[in-house]
Amino acid sequence: MSRNIGPGRRADDVIGLLDIGTSKVVCVIVSVPQLRAASLRQVEVRVLGSGVCTSRGLRRGTVFERGEAEQAVREAVAQAERKACTAVESVLAAVACGRLRSSTFTADTNIEGLVVEAADIERVMAAARKHVERDGRALLHMNCISYRLDGTGGIGDPHGLAGRTLGADLHAVTADEAPLRNLVHVVERAYLSASSLVPVPYASALAATTGEERHLGVLCLDIGAGTTSCTVLQSDAIRHTAVLPVGGGHVTNDLAAALRTPFAEAERLKQRCGSAVVQAASADLSIEVPGIGGRAAQKLSPRALAMVIEPRAEEMLALVRSEIERAGCDGLLTAGVVLTGGGAVLGGMSELAERVFRTPVRLGVPLHLSGLVDAVASPMYATAVGLVLHGLKRYAQPGGRKGSTAQGTMERARHRMLEWLREFF
Repeated sequence: MSRNIGPGRRADDVIGLLDIGTSKVVCVIVSVPQLRAASLRQVEVRVLGSGVCTSRGLRRGTVFERGEAEQAVREAVAQAERKACTAVESVLAAVACGRLRSSTFTADTNIEGLVVEAADIERVMAAARKHVERDGRALLHMNCISYRLDGTGGIGDPHGLAGRTLGADLHAVTADEAPLRNLVHVVERAYLSASSLVPVPYASALAATTGEERHLGVLCLDIGAGTTSCTVLQSDAIRHTAVLPVGGGHVTNDLAAALRTPFAEAERLKQRCGSAVVQAASADLSIEVPGIGGRAAQKLSPRALAMVIEPRAEEMLALVRSEIERAGCDGLLTAGVVLTGGGAVLGGMSELAERVFRTPVRLGVPLHLSGLVDAVASPMYATAVGLVLHGLKRYAQPGGRKGSTAQGTMERARHRMLEWLREFF
């Protein structure tokens, strides 16, 4: 990642986070202590700097114009680095591209010494990775739901138990390799390395749900501009995840077409006056809607906007419900639904979701980490906060910290200096 040593204080770990979305690229640089706390929730995280710029060259999280996407990433990273007064060498990057696919399966192996040891578990995991990484798919995330010993399931930790056959019930999230390579290449062209690729649905759920919700069973929706991702968690394990090719940008497109107004104006109206529930919108107020092509502006009520928004928002949520039912997870939502992402803050969205899913729904403000909430207390930052939590878990593990070579650090610093010189001179 990076080191940031300030006057009079000890070295902290500096973590770079990169969320490359359809509408915006977000880079957040945070500083965390060296993980001596007993719990990750007790870690004090400080936001050193953040950068946000409009996405270019991306559609639904997928790179289609490399040069434009590369420039957007550079701009967001440069903003964050200037505010943080430090440079990052690598980032944890959120991923929504590559047709994310969720699968649940069982892997088995013979227990060599008739007592389960670490080598037996590693052999099961290696077999599982080989199983999912085929046909051009890359593994992004894998978690063990439970272990099996001689066919008996529901075992949490099999270490030291006697048996002949060890099995693991696993959940994996994979993506097409080519879109991932394109995304990684864009990051590398910004003189960074992607130390980890994290599925957007997992990152958002990690940040916005509580431990109790994840234990009982919860659905987390991240409504972005171009995609809507969903994750079902139960017993602290992912049971299903998916990314659907519809998001808040489709609502804006509907408004622009129906009102005959520029896209930027439609987005502004949606954010200021939009509602996903017609009955909750005012019919008495009057809003001026600019026309296109020299047409005169028109006066409309917020309820007129809601009549365009509600059908599309309801369709989006219904697609998610169908996906959850298809996966057989609709009976796992004991703790209800949590909404995150920019689309979640649209007025009436929680109310509409309760109507569609017929279960309690709440808005997901990032949780868990002291020091972060005031800076990023919005559902729009759930993915970034989830990346922090993922990073803390990763680097808290033995061997999880990975340094950079001096040569690599100097090379990246040289390139970064050249970029700053070009920008200012």
